[in-house]
Amino acid sequence: MTREEWESLCDGCGLCCLHKLEDEDTGDLYYTNVACRLLDPESGRCRDYAGRVSQVPDCISLSPDELSACPWLPETCAYRRLEAGKGLPVWHPLRTADPESVHRAGVSVRGRVVSEDDAGDWEAHITGRAE
Repeated sequence: MTREEWESLCDGCGLCCLHKLEDEDTGDLYYTNVACRLLDPESGRCRDYAGRVSQVPDCISLSPDELSACPWLPETCAYRRLEAGKGLPVWHPLRTADPESVHRAGVSVRGRVVSEDDAGDWEAHITGRAE
């Protein structure tokens, strides 16, 4: 698979762009609705996708080799689904030829996140625990 083909698997949901919190005592990982500073909460897209890694040091540039190190990726993530031998969901933009389909399906973060600048106490924004 070429890099371009790999990148096209991203459905644009923005879920991987939300901050996660780790319990220092247990190692448990918790999801929040606090968006990375580069994520536009209205569009649900990165404001500087090409330059994101240089601007946000802990941002990942996901590759097939790094997939197993990211168990926190959502069940809906195409990368995770393909690794598990599942196909793309019916709403995936590669299947619909429409980048808005992920938002209409209610899978994206669009309009449901708070910026890290406005969040205050991130623990107050925990939405669930990673399994």
